[in-house]
Amino acid sequence: MSRLLKRYLPSMVGLTILCLYLFPIYWMFATSFKGPAEAALYPPTMFPADPVSNHWDVFVARDMGQYFWNSLVITAGTLSITILVGTGAAYALSLTRNMYVEIALFSILLMQALPPSLMVTPLFVMFNLFGILDTPRTAVVLALAGKSLPFYIVICRTAFLGIPKELREAALVDGSSRIGVFFKIVVPLARNAVLVAATLLGIQAMGDYVYSASFIYDKELQPLTVGLANYVGAEVTDWAGIMTYSSIMITPILVIFVLLQRRLVSGLTAGALK
Repeated sequence: MSRLLKRYLPSMVGLTILCLYLFPIYWMFATSFKGPAEAALYPPTMFPADPVSNHWDVFVARDMGQYFWNSLVITAGTLSITILVGTGAAYALSLTRNMYVEIALFSILLMQALPPSLMVTPLFVMFNLFGILDTPRTAVVLALAGKSLPFYIVICRTAFLGIPKELREAALVDGSSRIGVFFKIVVPLARNAVLVAATLLGIQAMGDYVYSASFIYDKELQPLTVGLANYVGAEVTDWAGIMTYSSIMITPILVIFVLLQRRLVSGLTAGALK
């Protein structure tokens, strides 16, 4: 009995943790197939008693196509700036290891620790001073890029440190330029780490609410997260609508994770071994 317990206990604990982790996702999708009355029942039902599909109605009624487009624009802009600036910065920091680099990395990590709710007021004042708020999506992109860069730099620098310097030196001996070494040798070898960081930061940008709600007042430019907040009223909250909206919003993210799971797992361990 003790042998069986030792053999299966870790798997049982892991399965229990997995079920607890996935239960909110199940509850969201299950509630999305309930009517407004059933969604408000207490105690709640674990399975929809009379399943209904409101997904298309919610998508059309809430104009989710426009919200999706705005979220994609903000996410694409954020990732473009983060990848272009962060990849070069991470590579530069990986070439040298001294006290000044450590101070720079500490400063970068300190920036990552600052919450958006703390930064939104000074950013609003600065963007208003420079007239960036006239194009509010640009303001959100710049704010999110500044928030994303520290994490991206740390992840990519770790991957760059795992690339043997002999490869770079051999390419230089063969006549390649330093820029050529970066684009032809370093970046392809670290592509999984870049993909992981870009995916995680893309999800973060897609889920941003603080900056979007603070900088964007025009409904035509607001992303999905701000549109979701419209379901919460002063007296009544449409839980069935919230769960339906959320299930539509999260489905593309789940599909991306399923398609890229192998690369994401390999990218998370990039630089862990030498």
